[in-house]
Amino acid sequence: MRIVSLLPSATEIVCLLGLRDALVGRSHECDFPADVRSVPVMTYSAIGVTQENGAINADLTSAEIDALVSQQLADGQSLYGLHLDRLEAARPDLILTQELCDVCAVSYGTVRAAVRELTPRWGGAAQVVSLEPTDIEGVFETILTVAELTGRLAFGRQQVQRLRDRLERVAAAIRAVPLEERPAVAALEWLDPPFAPGHWVPEQIERAGGRCVLGRYGKPSVRCTWEELIAAQPSCVVAMPCGYDLAGAIEETRRVAHLPVWRELPAFAHGRLYAVDATSYFSRPGPRVVDGVEILAGLLHPDRWPAPTPSQAQAIAHLFAICEP
Repeated sequence: MRIVSLLPSATEIVCLLGLRDALVGRSHECDFPADVRSVPVMTYSAIGVTQENGAINADLTSAEIDALVSQQLADGQSLYGLHLDRLEAARPDLILTQELCDVCAVSYGTVRAAVRELTPRWGGAAQVVSLEPTDIEGVFETILTVAELTGRLAFGRQQVQRLRDRLERVAAAIRAVPLEERPAVAALEWLDPPFAPGHWVPEQIERAGGRCVLGRYGKPSVRCTWEELIAAQPSCVVAMPCGYDLAGAIEETRRVAHLPVWRELPAFAHGRLYAVDATSYFSRPGPRVVDGVEILAGLLHPDRWPAPTPSQAQAIAHLFAICEP
């Protein structure tokens, strides 16, 4: 089988299922596991927000990126394009894409149109499958879907059970904490302007033993205001700007650290302002959302949950010093 994955999360799933050698194409943002970077890139950013290696364009501020994205979508234009010549050369049997978010990846319609155009040239039929989980259970179902499509269903079930077992261990560790004693957590999926989290992130917070005070479970992230953040009075704030690694999240926080909002939050008084590697553990609906739950559990309940693994520890930074007056 020849697989083209146009989603970083799908690429992680393909590799989780032991199918790395079947991967003949990826998106420009697919970067995990590290060895997938040698796989031909099939997509590109149409507005220069991300580079071909998937990194956010450092020359653009988050406010500038938001303005570019908003204008492009308002004009009915796609944010991403396909390298048709590379897709034709790859001759995939299976293409994994999505319809969930126009901001996250090349659109399903664009992929379908490309396949209709190219299929006669390569003399075969590529199956195009849209993956669009909106919660953690949906992520598990996506893993099983890809497993079934690729003849790895039994192995996929084993992998999903391992992930479920890890979540159950977190649940057991924090089960005795009364709801009223669980920290009020505000996650920010963008910082300029601020966005409250959506889809699986509120669930990650809840499963980690927190109370999500901004955001919408199972729904897209939504623009909010700094006044709404203040009104929520979170005892913990986690900066997780979508598409940014830890260094990027820290830098984006520095850009808004001068705002007086931070000093009006209980989280500031408690010293519980954090940045995390959003790209790896929160932005992508793949297997590592479970790592994200474990990371948050360690931040929220260090007395009940073990210290993060070395790789998880590299995904966290304290922001108190950045936001000090």
